[in-house]
Amino acid sequence: MDHASSAVPGRATPPRDWVTRRAATVSLLILDLVAWCGGFMAAAWTRFEFDLTARQAGVVLGGALVCAVLHAGISQCWITARGRHPVGSADEAWTVAATVSLATVTMLATLLPMVERPLPASTPMLGGALALLVMVSVRAGYRHHRDRRDRPVRSATRTLVYGVDAASERLVRALLGDPRSRYLPVGLLDDDPEKHTLRLHGLRVLGGRTEIQETVRRTRAQTVILSIGDSDPELLRDVRRRTLEAGAEFKVLPPVRELLERPVAVTDVRDLQLTDLLGRAHRAAELTVERGGLAGRRVLVTGAGGSIGAELCRQIARYDPGELMMLDRDESALHALQMSLYGRALLDGPELILADIRDAEGIARIVADRRPDVVFHAAALKHLTLLQRHPGEAVQTNVLGTLAVLEACRDVARFVNISTDKAARPISVLGYSKRVTERLTAHYAHHTDNAFLSVRFGNVLSSRGSVLGAFRAQLEAGRPVTVTHPDVTRYFMTVQEAVHLVLQAASIGRGGEALVLDMGEPVRIADVARRLAAEAARPTEIVFTGLRPGEKLHEDLFGVDETDTRPLHPLISHVTVPALDPDEVRGLDPYADPADVIKWLEGLCSQPGTLPALPLPR
Repeated sequence: MDHASSAVPGRATPPRDWVTRRAATVSLLILDLVAWCGGFMAAAWTRFEFDLTARQAGVVLGGALVCAVLHAGISQCWITARGRHPVGSADEAWTVAATVSLATVTMLATLLPMVERPLPASTPMLGGALALLVMVSVRAGYRHHRDRRDRPVRSATRTLVYGVDAASERLVRALLGDPRSRYLPVGLLDDDPEKHTLRLHGLRVLGGRTEIQETVRRTRAQTVILSIGDSDPELLRDVRRRTLEAGAEFKVLPPVRELLERPVAVTDVRDLQLTDLLGRAHRAAELTVERGGLAGRRVLVTGAGGSIGAELCRQIARYDPGELMMLDRDESALHALQMSLYGRALLDGPELILADIRDAEGIARIVADRRPDVVFHAAALKHLTLLQRHPGEAVQTNVLGTLAVLEACRDVARFVNISTDKAARPISVLGYSKRVTERLTAHYAHHTDNAFLSVRFGNVLSSRGSVLGAFRAQLEAGRPVTVTHPDVTRYFMTVQEAVHLVLQAASIGRGGEALVLDMGEPVRIADVARRLAAEAARPTEIVFTGLRPGEKLHEDLFGVDETDTRPLHPLISHVTVPALDPDEVRGLDPYADPADVIKWLEGLCSQPGTLPALPLPR
């Protein structure tokens, strides 16, 4: 007979997990009762020198039953007030010890005032201690059996974990607790000699990096996983080299800050990325974002399908917005974004908005209909060389498109425009166009009561079209790595840092400002190319091609008249941006001669009163 046919008609069948939990609870109650009875009987038996009458045994068992009931009642009150701990955990052991102590003290408080005690006072004390020992031991044995049962199957890859810290401890626990894990930890590695006697979840520290080859051979490990933390790139390269020489695979666990307040999972283990080797000092963890600034608010992100826009949407979603609206003209990018956020991509939700910021009337209708409270404007064209050749496209998207969004959002409470370090002392079409957007944003800040501001940062690692992506493609194809100039430098930041800055701006930025993140020291691109070439599977040549029109040898973070002031956060500079009247750009013809368009854009970046004559439409 199957389960369905045995169910009583008209009565819901209890869920299987509910039945399992109820059975476990009953089992624990029976265990505790047996422990109390056994503990009391052992204590009384020794007290009466192994000569216990039937009447005395009955009284002892009665006392044990009273303590068991007290213990169960106190435990239930504790669970109701503070919740339940996992069976066999250290927290549960402390809870059991506390409830056993309270039950024992209650029994003693009842016995001690009596002239003729039915039980010796020593029986609850010794009996409670013995009962506690049995309860904790059985629970610990159950936990050990369950952990052994849930370990990865023997066919999983035998793995060494390098680094003994909080992150690696969480990783080992996650690997050992997942029966579907691809990795079976067999030992630990750490360079600190004081840790060489440690054991973590039953695994020993077997040595440091110099013992990698010997340890891999002895344990038959096939993979070494490094918990990165804030590891020096030299350490990464050295451990990776030794691991590969030993014939094992090399994997890494991202820094805990990248895991964004969620437990470490087996899926977090990944291959070493090119960005891990740069030595970039992550600063996003030092930026705090006020949750209340976005919770319950209606938020619109333009350019949501791009690298910055997509990461913005992913992080904003964690702050419980009232509604998250994602706008882009690339339907494939919206498809990928919805899949990454929700695990599905039916493209049927109101959160996706297919539109082009160059369509001023359409953008105005969308904003009027959806009424966002906060807008993050990330939509833009960003490839410097292409825009240098096609400045009219920069005008239509970066300048007039941004103006259309600003005009539609003049009643929005907070507007954050995404800019670039190329807008500081600009010499390229990209820099000119983004500087103009900063000035237009400042104009709307001065003519509304709302916070309209810009955010300025450097190159984003691993974004679409980044230099690292180009290097990766060249290395994978076995071609020379091309660098414009031996001395060219750039500021780099991770996408997490960039988005943290944008979110920080939404909470602390003031109208008419541009916020600039302290991005540390600029990175020499040729050094990056050499590091990556050294990691390639085959010898790779580095070719210098020369700076292209509009490119700087070294980027600037601040303009000529801008000063580095940090009134609200030690890592964020606030610079005042002069306003630009939108009427100065509305008459510009993007189809005019490219040289005239570039000249006009350059003039728009200057202070008022220095604008050249407006090129007339053809």
